[in-house]
Amino acid sequence: MLGSMSAERGRGRILPTAPGFRVTRVELFYDLVFVFAFLNVTNVLSETLSGRSLLAGLVLLLLLWWCWVSFAALGNVVRTDQGVMPLVGAVTVAALFVLTLAMPAAFADGPAQRQSGPPAAVLFACCYLVIRAAQVLVFLSRSSHRGRTAVRLGLPPLISVALILATAALPESPRQTWATWLPLALWLAALCIEYTSGGLAPSAGLTVVSAAHWAERYALILLIALGESIISLGLGPKLSAGLPATWPVIVASVLGVTIIAALWWLYFDSLAPALEQRLHRTRDVRARAALARDAYAYLHLPLITGIILFALGLKRYLAVISHPRGDPWREHAAALDNRVLFAGLVIYVSGLLALGVRATHRISAVPTAVVVAMAVGLPWAGRLPAVAALAILAVASVSVVLLGLRSSDPWRSRVRRTALDEQVAAEQEQSEWRRHHL
Repeated sequence: MLGSMSAERGRGRILPTAPGFRVTRVELFYDLVFVFAFLNVTNVLSETLSGRSLLAGLVLLLLLWWCWVSFAALGNVVRTDQGVMPLVGAVTVAALFVLTLAMPAAFADGPAQRQSGPPAAVLFACCYLVIRAAQVLVFLSRSSHRGRTAVRLGLPPLISVALILATAALPESPRQTWATWLPLALWLAALCIEYTSGGLAPSAGLTVVSAAHWAERYALILLIALGESIISLGLGPKLSAGLPATWPVIVASVLGVTIIAALWWLYFDSLAPALEQRLHRTRDVRARAALARDAYAYLHLPLITGIILFALGLKRYLAVISHPRGDPWREHAAALDNRVLFAGLVIYVSGLLALGVRATHRISAVPTAVVVAMAVGLPWAGRLPAVAALAILAVASVSVVLLGLRSSDPWRSRVRRTALDEQVAAEQEQSEWRRHHL
């Protein structure tokens, strides 16, 4: 074992992972920049929210998600804390940070809102290319079919970058409708190419080496996104603390935290361990890669999107409640704010249902009924005061959690018992190893 690792270190200083590999601290460090990127999308949208800016923000969010997915897949194949990989990660983080700085200009509706410096589309495309190229090059170094892997993994980001660069070459015609929507159409085309190419991951030879690492990676990024919601709730409409400690703000804050806690419970109580256990039981290489792609890379995206939209809605709600024009208890949020807030929860719970169907072949009746009720009641949400709307969402979220706890579900008990047994066994094995070697 030590001899083979030394050979790997001398040959390329890129060490492979093992089936029992777990998430490293350096990967959590990289995720801090993704937190900043997700938070920046929410912050920019909270100040320039419109139909077009919301769509543009979602496109940028989906591209950021695909960057993270590729980086998470990379960490499942090679040890990101060994050899030259920390340097590759540092380059990726630097490029991602600059990319995040370029994001706000993507929401600009005209040349008057643009700042000095390189065009935002060019800067975004160059940083995106650096991130994706670093990932593809590491994958190529581990592939036995480099020609086929280079085409299937390297060609899509090149085409996407070319489409993004094309937006910077478009003529500026502020009064023309096509000048507003054509750049966004090119961004959407780039997004579709990236996600469509992801469906070829199993046929491109990509595998899931460590099911534990894969599941833990996605659970942690979801936890970070929930933390981002807490940050948005605490900071309020601006990037500064100090919301007035009035009763309406206090009540709205408690309701917001209650909803976020319910969202955490709905995923981490039994669904997250069930997904990981299903991934462990899937022994066929291609079937495991397909499950990892569908249940994690694709179906975790609605969860992240729902959380970000809900955080955006919370920001906008707090702006109304903390700076009211009249009675704060009766203040109404804008119609788009209500849609964003309710849609965030609908998308999140729908993602949970889709995960259950894909990975566990179960359809939960109560969450399904809640999703339908929220979707039907969405047009009437604007008639409610902001605090009342948050109260209804909190009651619905907590009710789903409590009904799930009251039901005698043998599946939930089995999943949680298996997860606990695995945790205890791993702790005993680690303690035994430390007793002999440390």
